[in-house]
Amino acid sequence: MGIQTKHGLMIDMDGVIYAGEELIKGADVFIKRLLKDKIPFTFLSNNSSKSRADAVEKLATLGIKVTEKHIYTSAMATATFLTEHYPDCSVHVLGEGGLLKSIKNAGIRMVDKKPDLVVLGEGLEFSLDKVHQAVDMILAGARFIATNRDPSPRREGWNNLGIAATAAMIEEATGREPFVIGKPSPVMMRSAAAYMDLRPEQVTVIGDTMETDIIGGIYMGFKTILVLSGIADEEELIKYGYRPNLVVGSVNKIEFPLKWWA
Repeated sequence: MGIQTKHGLMIDMDGVIYAGEELIKGADVFIKRLLKDKIPFTFLSNNSSKSRADAVEKLATLGIKVTEKHIYTSAMATATFLTEHYPDCSVHVLGEGGLLKSIKNAGIRMVDKKPDLVVLGEGLEFSLDKVHQAVDMILAGARFIATNRDPSPRREGWNNLGIAATAAMIEEATGREPFVIGKPSPVMMRSAAAYMDLRPEQVTVIGDTMETDIIGGIYMGFKTILVLSGIADEEELIKYGYRPNLVVGSVNKIEFPLKWWA
């Protein structure tokens, strides 16, 4: 008999389920257990250029079979935010793939002149001309939103500047900071909880990064689990003024029901 619970999990992917293109040991068994026990879960992705179908396909290549309903991205959160706060707006999108799809599916008008907002996401095809165009639009009065502010991995051969780098260029040129939607912003965390139909006290976040997953969960009053299979270093945790509810080596070390699932 499955665990009957009104609690659910928000799970980061890179560093938790896989590292680059490699499955983290036991992550596939962990997800199978969630499906078998009918524990609600959603994968949270800050990457706005990848679509839900892309995420499902990548997980499938690693032996994890889920559906698009298990994926929630910063692109989806951005489209939801725009729909709620700027009905009938026009946007200029500096981004690709999943972001374009999410904004189109939400029925938001995309324009190349005089937009109400400039929306920045990840992109492999960015040019200085496109950045100049976005800068001019913002200087002319468009509001500036970024799907996330993830840094570049700073390694040779990386073909994407990283959204933080592009945002910094536009910010410096316009004097305007973007309003950031993705993790650790409460905007995405709250939007994902609504997507799962869960209240804050019913959500547990599982992530490998103190600065995004864990602090994002703490901002919202979620419970948090830090895994050490990705970026986080246990010896460095003392540097932070906040801490997760649980620290484990990897997801396959998590035991259910969780102690706070009363």
